[in-house]
Amino acid sequence: MTDRTPLDREGAPVDAPPSLREQVYVELRERIIEGVHPAGTRLVEREIADELRVSRVPVREAMQRLESEGFLSVRPRRGALVTEFGPEDAVHLFDVRENLEGLAARLAARHAEPVRLGELERLLARARRAAESGRLREAVSLNADFHRHIVELSGNPLLVEMMAPLDARLRRLFRLTSAESDGEPMCGAHERLYEAVRDGDEERAEALARAHVADTRASTAPLLHPSAVSTAPPLSPSADRTAGGT
Repeated sequence: MTDRTPLDREGAPVDAPPSLREQVYVELRERIIEGVHPAGTRLVEREIADELRVSRVPVREAMQRLESEGFLSVRPRRGALVTEFGPEDAVHLFDVRENLEGLAARLAARHAEPVRLGELERLLARARRAAESGRLREAVSLNADFHRHIVELSGNPLLVEMMAPLDARLRRLFRLTSAESDGEPMCGAHERLYEAVRDGDEERAEALARAHVADTRASTAPLLHPSAVSTAPPLSPSADRTAGGT
């Protein structure tokens, strides 16, 4: 049997379904991000395998990957513990993000195609509606999607690869802090960045991206404290509040 790329009804290639290992990894990662497994939680390989109805092998592989990405800490005789995400972690994340997102915005302004710009514009509209309606979980997710789209528009596969691990850490950070933030400034910043990318203004796009990250750093830092890191409740999709910026 030969390997062939699966096609849809119109003959276009479609993505293959994720492997079991990838599914287990994503499930555990999202549980940590959403606070189902708060910082300090001990994850037992056997218990998770039983719960997910899989063998221990994909669970072990997922835990190893999560440890390499900073979500778990494996300690002798204690097993795998969900790591804390504190102010110092946020500083490191923003230092890297400011530089890489500035570059991504500049390259996006240089390479963006009309079709992809249309997708970005529709994403912005959905994010604003979600923020104005108080749908916090949806707004945070759409904000992350906006940044991913900017990186993809850069046309630089190495940059896309470098930014991918930061996305999950960023979403974890904003799950801990977005409940008290205002979504209106975030929407405005994203819309101005979109306009610069659309207009092909590389310098302005980079400057806006850097300024947006710096503003978000300043607004997030006071909200990130030990009690929030350890005990923040899961986001309510219908909470009567607006989303934080990303």
